[in-house]
Amino acid sequence: MITKTTELLDLVEIRNEFPILTRTVNGKPLVYLDNGATTQKPLSVIQAISNYYSFQNANIHRGVHTLSQEGTESYELSRKAVQSFIHASSANEVIFTKGTTDSINLVASSFGKKYIQKGDVILLSAMEHHSNIVPWQLIAEEKGARIEVIPMNTSGELIYEAYLDLLKLNPKIVAITHVSNSLGTINPVKQMISDAHQLGIPVLIDGAQAIQHTQVDVQDLDADFYVFSGHKMYGPTGIGILYGKEKWLNEMPPYQGGGDMIKTVSFAKTEFNELPFKFEAGTPNIEAAICLHSAVNYLQTIGLQAIAAHESDLLWYGLEKLSEIPEVQLVGNAKNRCSLISFNLANIHPYDAGVILDKMGIAVRTGHHCAQPVMDFFNIPGTIRASFALYNTREEIDLLLSGLKKAIRMLS
Repeated sequence: MITKTTELLDLVEIRNEFPILTRTVNGKPLVYLDNGATTQKPLSVIQAISNYYSFQNANIHRGVHTLSQEGTESYELSRKAVQSFIHASSANEVIFTKGTTDSINLVASSFGKKYIQKGDVILLSAMEHHSNIVPWQLIAEEKGARIEVIPMNTSGELIYEAYLDLLKLNPKIVAITHVSNSLGTINPVKQMISDAHQLGIPVLIDGAQAIQHTQVDVQDLDADFYVFSGHKMYGPTGIGILYGKEKWLNEMPPYQGGGDMIKTVSFAKTEFNELPFKFEAGTPNIEAAICLHSAVNYLQTIGLQAIAAHESDLLWYGLEKLSEIPEVQLVGNAKNRCSLISFNLANIHPYDAGVILDKMGIAVRTGHHCAQPVMDFFNIPGTIRASFALYNTREEIDLLLSGLKKAIRMLS
């Protein structure tokens, strides 16, 4: 949870570790405020990627030669680093995937094939992004199940009493986001998991917008599944994590078939491999998995508590400054929120404002943020989203404010 505090980072030192922050865009210094989409990469991660392809590249889990053995060791060390980072009880509970979306598809497909039947209920929330909606729609259609939705209020907070009522429908699974990608709301997932478990209902948490901002302890949360992406935590693209309790992962059927996820194969029968390899068919994204270790090390070196404190400062400063512009209409006002601000400018389309900001070197996200149901709820086509990371500064927020005022003058 991000709280208002004065503990801040050494921003000069931090920013020196991100080469991309030295470039210009349209002749202006880059102000990168689209961290909810992806974060920039520190030198340690960039150098790890270069080192891998320069000196390590080989396939893993198969070869007896030195490069393959070294690659296998690095790959499994990264898995253990992730296990420690999220406090999983075993490395067998850490599955490498392509990203958050791939992780959710894996659970929806595998869990759904074994446990979801015709007439069953799958419980989602009104603030999910498409990646935590569509996979469940696919399995619901295949199985004849139905999706129920936890409603939210106009502050962008889930209505907890409605959640408790919906649990009485005995859903087969609850799938909710830890932090909303479009509103910044931090959901009370620990309490939600506890309430679901009292009725024997498993819970999947989408941590794509939380893992880089706050310390996640999957055992303390008691999450059955927790999913996130490497590229949103300063790591490479194309790598994600599915954490799952061994109980579930052992019982669920494989998601995909292929090499490495088998023990023996004949044309009559295939015997599947043990965890975690059962869910990692084919040659994985070896480079990204290995270099995710560098991203984990980087976050642990900086410290999630210090990152949260700095981002909290940016959030409250940004909210204060934006409130000084009469045309700004904030979208979402949750009491417990993370480091992003969604807003609109009166009578100005978000896309048009985003184009003007880009001309001034300011990168924000505009549109529905792959969360169209959220936009429909607020009856808007989209928002401007400024999302902050550990390398952002108050001065960059000031530049955003100047850019918005110019956009208002040009487009009103």
